[in-house]
Amino acid sequence: MNRPKIILITHQKGGVGKSTLVANLALNLAKNALVAIVDLDHQGSLISLQGQFENIQIYPATTMISDLKDINANFILLDSPPYLLENTVELVKISDVIIVPTKASLLDIIAISRTLDILISSTTERNKILITLNMIKANTTLTNTVFRELKKHNLDIAKTRISDLVDFTRSISNKGLITKKAQYQIDALTKEILIKLI
Repeated sequence: MNRPKIILITHQKGGVGKSTLVANLALNLAKNALVAIVDLDHQGSLISLQGQFENIQIYPATTMISDLKDINANFILLDSPPYLLENTVELVKISDVIIVPTKASLLDIIAISRTLDILISSTTERNKILITLNMIKANTTLTNTVFRELKKHNLDIAKTRISDLVDFTRSISNKGLITKKAQYQIDALTKEILIKLI
């Protein structure tokens, strides 16, 4: 088996929907591939779901970076806590794609700037960073304002915007998405991530 593709989902700010996004991306990828999640957050919200999803193995925060190569998966999603880890630089270096989800608010713009500075200083491969607008409220001009601010970082921003839909939150208990709108959005974001992995 080839080395698994490693997708790091990180942001030093809490409440941006990292764990929910990890779960939904994992559920989507697991339809056609072996997927593993490493729950790097010591709160362990995702590790508590161990055994609930087919084709998804969930590993705890105690998993060593050196152990990732031994995980039997096509994709490994790393769910980071709402703070930067001591090994953030190492995680950035081993990751094939780095997803930085953010909500559309001015406080999130301030917080993401600090996160992006650390990620940029940790890698020469800026093209593997993908900012993703997550939990977006419908029909607000603030989202466009935030998008313009994010463009100033000269990093890739996902074309797909993940809406603040109840289906995303309920998908964990439903073991997948139910509505066409939510499924369309997660399919589109998954496709963007896969293209970056090529």
